[in-house]
Amino acid sequence: MSEVTRTTAVNRIAILGAESSGKSQLAEALATHYKTVWVPEYLREFVALNKRVPLEDDQLQIALTQLNNEESLLPQAKQWLFCDTTPLMTALYSQFYFKQVDPELQRIALQHDYALTLVTAPDFPWIADGLQRESPAVRQIIHDELVNRLDTLGIPFVLLEGALHERLLQVQFTLEFLS
Repeated sequence: MSEVTRTTAVNRIAILGAESSGKSQLAEALATHYKTVWVPEYLREFVALNKRVPLEDDQLQIALTQLNNEESLLPQAKQWLFCDTTPLMTALYSQFYFKQVDPELQRIALQHDYALTLVTAPDFPWIADGLQRESPAVRQIIHDELVNRLDTLGIPFVLLEGALHERLLQVQFTLEFLS
């Protein structure tokens, strides 16, 4: 598969977190606040279209589609493009569920080239979401693994906690330094 070409005129912001931790809600709220666009998590669309959770063989295509969706929304973005997940999360979930990561997915996940990485804490109430969510226990395991992985890879991140309005304030404060 060919790699997606990146445009650098817009700062891409990665919003990572375990299931039911408020990523989508935050991405949409930030896009509204900054009058820009956000990239929804493709996994949701995949599950809705296929009426099933992804299999191991689906992981690479999910990550590539997520990146292609970022690329297609870049021309509409104004200064910031808020990305509800990245291939890094796809690789992390692949490791958790399938005990391995496709080498190409791993390569793409390690190219984590975002201006800022935000991590949503699992302090929102856990809400079942059909096929896509498993349990509060898995959510905590994934969160812990994400934080460990980011630390291991040397990727700095901002941990966002609290209600949506508190998270928005945390991000606004952080983005002032990137402007």
